[in-house]
Amino acid sequence: MTKNTTGPMALLRLSSLSLLLLVGCRATDVRAPLARAPQPTGDAPGGPGQVPTWTSGNKEAVGTATSGRSKVWFTLHAGILSEVYYPRVDTAAVRSLELAVSDGQHAWLESDLQRSLQRLDEGALLYRQVSRHPQGLFTLAKTYVTDPGRDTLLIEVRLEAQLADRYSIYAIYDPALGNTGGGDTGTAQGDALLADEGNFALHRGASEGREQGEMASALAASPPLVDLSSGFAGVNDGATDLRRHGRMTWRYARASRGNVVQTARLPRAPAVTLALGVGAAPDLALSNARASLRRGFAAARDEYVGGWRGYLRQLRPVPERHRAMVHLAAMVLRAHEDKTYPGAMIASLSIPWGQGVNADRPDIGGYHLVWARDLYHVATALLSLGDRAAAERALDYLLRVQQRQDGRFPQNSWLDGRAHWTSLQLDEVAFPIVLAWQLGRTDARTWQGVRRAADFIVAHGPRTPQERWEEEEGYSPSTIAAEIAGLVCAAELAHANKAPELADRYRRTADSWAANLEKWLVTTTGKLDAGQRERGYYLRINDDTDPDDGFQLALNNGGGAWDEREIVDAGFLELVRLGIRPASDPAIVRSLAVIDRTIRVQTPRGPAWYRYNHDGYGEKADGSGYDGTGIGRLWPLLGGERGEYEVAAGRDATPYLETLIRFAGPGGMIPEQVWDRREPTRRGFSFGGATDGASPLAWAMAQLIRLVLCVQERRVIEQPRVVAERYLRR
Repeated sequence: MTKNTTGPMALLRLSSLSLLLLVGCRATDVRAPLARAPQPTGDAPGGPGQVPTWTSGNKEAVGTATSGRSKVWFTLHAGILSEVYYPRVDTAAVRSLELAVSDGQHAWLESDLQRSLQRLDEGALLYRQVSRHPQGLFTLAKTYVTDPGRDTLLIEVRLEAQLADRYSIYAIYDPALGNTGGGDTGTAQGDALLADEGNFALHRGASEGREQGEMASALAASPPLVDLSSGFAGVNDGATDLRRHGRMTWRYARASRGNVVQTARLPRAPAVTLALGVGAAPDLALSNARASLRRGFAAARDEYVGGWRGYLRQLRPVPERHRAMVHLAAMVLRAHEDKTYPGAMIASLSIPWGQGVNADRPDIGGYHLVWARDLYHVATALLSLGDRAAAERALDYLLRVQQRQDGRFPQNSWLDGRAHWTSLQLDEVAFPIVLAWQLGRTDARTWQGVRRAADFIVAHGPRTPQERWEEEEGYSPSTIAAEIAGLVCAAELAHANKAPELADRYRRTADSWAANLEKWLVTTTGKLDAGQRERGYYLRINDDTDPDDGFQLALNNGGGAWDEREIVDAGFLELVRLGIRPASDPAIVRSLAVIDRTIRVQTPRGPAWYRYNHDGYGEKADGSGYDGTGIGRLWPLLGGERGEYEVAAGRDATPYLETLIRFAGPGGMIPEQVWDRREPTRRGFSFGGATDGASPLAWAMAQLIRLVLCVQERRVIEQPRVVAERYLRR
């Protein structure tokens, strides 16, 4: 699909057809007279329709209002609105809303058109999607905001065409209420389309003790919609109808208990406001839609933009050269924070390779879950940028919601703290301690959580059931670095809480592990540095304390079994970032040379690294989505980590920073993975461009912020001073 960029002057000439996507609660009725049109009748046959899926994890943009009153988050992908989350960031309510244009004989869905994305304001998450007919017959432009005063997403849509009266515009709405695309029921009520489901609280993580509830949506408009239908996906939905007939011919009043897709024709009018509301019941959803229709797009947009600009004014100054990208990254991170559980910032508003992930089960978490490790990276980035309050909320969430009584943290969790995946990663137990020290939190309640976490590390470390790539057990350089830093920070907090015996215990354990790093983790018999004068490099992970025994490491995701001495990653750089080994350490320097020879790829956008060699977490060879096996692709954030190492070594990391920025997509989102070869496959990937995995990745956006500030201050800004003083400066 080719890209088209519509200039601002052309957009000013667009006729004003405005569409508002609305989600939520109460309002008075706002109605315009119904136009004469065929009325929907009867029940749609063919249910429940196709097995529902989610959309691609490659989001071009995300957004939400800064106001806590608006609990709606939106994502954009490939020219359309993709998943909308409500009422929490771990709960999808909408799969997609796509427009189509018909001349009565032919119909073009937006997915058929040339597409581009524009960021309209550097001070807000304000985006416009433009879809253009290949021969220039018409152009659609949509601008997105959420209404800060209610649970409402608004989309202003404009149409440009030489013969505008020739065309009809349709909205094709695919609800996914309660985090599942199946089991919904769609109906028509006057000039509105309603959808509801009945098991939201049961299957989507309602807090304990909450009564069973439901979620519903309402689609309405002013002037009113002139055609309505509810059908089943792949059977009699609007997209199928339009592709087959070139115009809307199916009008069903009801589609029950299935993968429902609802369709509405917008009236031909200079301005149309389409409202999609979501609430706990259909009448609440509809009343919210009416209220937002009455307010209008312009007022909500101005307040939305004002909220984000106000947030940015609170942040510390950054170099003008990178200010726009840093501000965008900060807003994206804040947009990943929940408003019911403050401080809970998810890994990504996406489901990686979601187009291949069934949505008929409500327990699919994708990346809209909380990982303690990712949250630490986000919190330290925001803290370094001056948003101390966000970091405080993150620590409170970690210690009060996620942490277990024995001190551990789950591998990841839903917002209410319920574990999703069930393994244990000891770096995730350590990082909250480091964050507590960085915040100077010495109060009794924080100390209680820190003590539990530190005691757990002493009792169970340094070996970890999983390392930071969530796959292997053993002795991991990155995990042990976090454990050592966590224990040293815990010792300082113990001293502040008059617990000298614990402080001594934590320091002794940390010192012992630090003294054994090379003995446990550096192999001198591996093949990857054969022929070099000086030998010895860090393994990705060691099954025991002998790095030369040639243990056969079985890689997850179909990566095969390999001599552990032949598998490397850059996790040892955590030893430098956290202040345990100097950048000039010989084993570190030798290991860098090994990974650059083994897992570094030069892309058109700059150098990038794999997580480790023989990784299987990524698209398959033909570009189809990861389904449990695949080929690991390049991770931009690893270039950011390398940049922090360069800062620690006293060198200029600007080239790594500029490369990290170049990996961002058209909306500024930095992805988890980018394509690693020149062959685009049938998916049309670009070398160095985002794959269908997660984008934006909050960890990557956080890494950008930290690297900008590291370059500015010429130091690793999040490095715990107390750790560096113990191991680097004594």
